[in-house]
Amino acid sequence: RGGLAHTSGRSAMSHRVRFLPADTVVQVESGSTLLKAAQVAGLPVASSCGADGVCGKCGLRITKGQAQPPGERELRVTEANRVGPGLRLSCMVAVCGDLTVTADYW
Repeated sequence: RGGLAHTSGRSAMSHRVRFLPADTVVQVESGSTLLKAAQVAGLPVASSCGADGVCGKCGLRITKGQAQPPGERELRVTEANRVGPGLRLSCMVAVCGDLTVTADYW
């Protein structure tokens, strides 16, 4: 609970991603995907397309912090796959600041 993991020893800019309700925190380099952060945290996130941004199953809810707005491709995939409102495709969200995130199934 509340563990901190690092993705690299390099000195690149990094950000904290907190996952609720597990209260697990990981530190990831700027530009890493939210899906990668969840994997580093050891949390299950569905991704039947292998993080290719096609299946729409990796939806996570950002509850605190800001991410880049969804791009045209993410909007198309979420609409085509009927991804729930407020969910972002974690394989397409680049972490560019501290975030708090949850999933409807955790």
